[in-house]
Amino acid sequence: MIYGIGTDICDIRRIAATFERQGERFATRVLGDAELAVWRSRSTRWPQRGLRYLATRFSAKEAFSKAIGKGMRSPMSWRLCEILNQPSGQPQIVLHGALKEWFDERHLSAHVTVTDESDYAASFVVVERQA
Repeated sequence: MIYGIGTDICDIRRIAATFERQGERFATRVLGDAELAVWRSRSTRWPQRGLRYLATRFSAKEAFSKAIGKGMRSPMSWRLCEILNQPSGQPQIVLHGALKEWFDERHLSAHVTVTDESDYAASFVVVERQA
C-alpha cells in the first residue's frame, strides 16, 4: 500500500551558487558520511561531477521528505537519510538513527530514482507500507 509519493527538481546552478558561498560546509550539512566519501572522490576527479552528485542527493532527500510527509522536520534530517548506489548502480535510500527507527516502526520501505541533465537534477520517491 502506498504511504506517500514525493518528487523534486533542483537547479544545479543554484546548488553551485550555494556551494560557491558556503564551500564544503554545505556538502557536510547535506550529505551523510558515506555520501561525503563519494562526493569527495567525484569532486577530486571532476568538480562538475561532484556538484551533480550533490544536487541529485539534495533533490532525492527533498523528495523523500515529501513522501514521508515530514518535510525537513524531526525525525527527518539531511544526514540521517543517505542516497547510496547498489553495486548495479541503482540508487537506494539508507536511513540512520531516529529517522530509521521512525521509518521501521511504521513498516515502511522506499524506492528512489534520480537523474540529472544539463542544468537540473530530479528525483522521485515512492514510500510503501508493508502489510
